[in-house]
Amino acid sequence: MNIELCPLHNEHDRMRSTAIKVIQKLTHAGHTALLAGGCVRDMLLGREAKDFDVATSATPEQVVALFPGAQTVGAHFGVVIVRLDHHHIEVATFRSDGSYSDGRRPDSVTYSTPELDAQRRDFTINGLFFDPIKNEVIDYVGGQADLRMGLLRAIGVAKDRFEEDHLRMLRAVRFATVLGFDIEHATWESVCGLAAKIKHVSIERIREEFVKIMLHPNRVRGFDLLVNSGLMEQFLPEILALQGCEQPPQFHPEGDVFIHTRLMLSLLPEKVSLPLVMSVLLHDISKPATQTRDADTGRIRFNGHDKLGAEKTGEIMRRMKFPNDIIEPTVVAVENHMVFKDVKKMRTAKLRRFMARPSFDDELALHRVDCLGSNGWLDNYEFLLAKREELASEPMLPPRIITGADLIAQGWHAGKALGRLLTTLQTLQLEGTLTTKEEALAWVAQHAPIPDVFDAVEE
Repeated sequence: MNIELCPLHNEHDRMRSTAIKVIQKLTHAGHTALLAGGCVRDMLLGREAKDFDVATSATPEQVVALFPGAQTVGAHFGVVIVRLDHHHIEVATFRSDGSYSDGRRPDSVTYSTPELDAQRRDFTINGLFFDPIKNEVIDYVGGQADLRMGLLRAIGVAKDRFEEDHLRMLRAVRFATVLGFDIEHATWESVCGLAAKIKHVSIERIREEFVKIMLHPNRVRGFDLLVNSGLMEQFLPEILALQGCEQPPQFHPEGDVFIHTRLMLSLLPEKVSLPLVMSVLLHDISKPATQTRDADTGRIRFNGHDKLGAEKTGEIMRRMKFPNDIIEPTVVAVENHMVFKDVKKMRTAKLRRFMARPSFDDELALHRVDCLGSNGWLDNYEFLLAKREELASEPMLPPRIITGADLIAQGWHAGKALGRLLTTLQTLQLEGTLTTKEEALAWVAQHAPIPDVFDAVEE
């Protein structure tokens, strides 16, 4: 497999060029220097690399001497960040790793050779080097053959690689998902056998890998691998509880809640927001806890699963340490996903307020796949699309024709009574009953006498 270095067209190409400049300078100083790891893999696959890392025989001190101002962020591991041409290039000294007592990082490192450096890496496709000066791929681990076969294989003994860094098990799922590769048998068996050890990894690192899997268009493959390997059970066991949770067949001919959730994942568009994909995963998370059967008819019900599900969603996402700006819209989507069945019955004002919420687009997308993943009834979805088109020429919530300041000028006092009145006036405005400030003031004079000052204070 050859790599053809193309002209500079974009930021990716400029970063590659900067990394090659670093390699040239190290080489001219008498050191061996190569592109390493994921960037070589991606270049061979014809994909844009996110980063260009350099591996070298130069020690960190020698790298800093050649690139004044370079930052020794991982001196213990021989890693230096070189700043050049507005890019940051990671330069690491060839090394061998000692034991991994914490299942994350080596206790010690020894500077070594390119061949030994390749042997310490996780997967063969990530153990490749490329010499841009000679335009030569250097492969000590069989990575090129595995790339051709579309195979993810651990370097050396798979169990040893995963014992060294437990997160590599999740990375195996991510690479198989993102690249569409099969996982080699011994590698997969080791993931399944060691899955329980993922609990020793910080939840932040787990969440980061999980998010990358779920945001990828091939997310269903990743979901299946997480479930079948036993990894999902370790950090998100609530998903496994959906298996075997029966649903009423007249509304859910597809099967149980787990099948329904997985089917919804497959129906999402390629590009999704994180709150959307998380709300798909968790929207029915409380169905097992709320499942009942009517004594007479035997009909299955899940009363309150939306509200309880919203609470549980918040608990799960806080446990996984998601940021609040992801948790909040996800919880709102789960809490409201059953409201969509009533949109045709809503009064105009309530409907417009419902559609004006900032999370509505993701909630509408959730509703769509919820329908397609069950009975296929899209009438409410199509109604909302038509309503949005109908209102496209105006704000969903137009400016109020009367404000709190207007009412205070009429003698009202700030408080709950004023807030309730403003909501009533906005409802009448949205429904077309009131169209001007004058009409609103006249309506207030007739229907809403100013409360006594004492009553306003009591509120």
